[in-house]
Amino acid sequence: MWKQRELMDDFWVFGYASLMWKPGFDYVEKRRARLYGYHRSLCITSYEHRGTRERPGLVMGLDRGGSCVGVAFRVAGEKGERVMAYLRERELVTNVYLERSATMALEKGPKTSAVAYVADRSHGQYAGRLSVEDAVERVCGAVGGMGPNEDYVINTAEHIRLLGIRDHWLEHVVAGIRQQMAVTPHQSG
Repeated sequence: MWKQRELMDDFWVFGYASLMWKPGFDYVEKRRARLYGYHRSLCITSYEHRGTRERPGLVMGLDRGGSCVGVAFRVAGEKGERVMAYLRERELVTNVYLERSATMALEKGPKTSAVAYVADRSHGQYAGRLSVEDAVERVCGAVGGMGPNEDYVINTAEHIRLLGIRDHWLEHVVAGIRQQMAVTPHQSG
């Protein structure tokens, strides 16, 4: 588990999916960054936020290997305890993520460490590498406490695109979701 060095030190949090567009915490600065040692993957079965036990969905995780471009948020040290409590409540609901300190490079800046939530490959919710067709089938129709799974995947893909990142596999998943939604539209809340 990540530990803040000094209570008053600022620190960074790395967002690679919904944290990019909906961080939910106060931050001082937001910058594009590349996290090393992990890649973004639609590899987590969701029973809470984007699915249920009866109809699980899929959410992103940071899986081992490669690197991931996302958004880094600098948090003021005096808000650290509150922000970490919020992140743990949000990210560690079923303990499928591990809280880690990982190395990242800020765009036009130095390498530094960041709090990151990475996939626990030994957890029962770890879905592993999926085909496009399997991912589309799992996502379409799943709805959890945070809304429809399709919305989450499409929003994530859109924010990745806005960062200038091409993820061909995810783009194919989104195309499949949109095709399925055209046949069976869902009700967004």
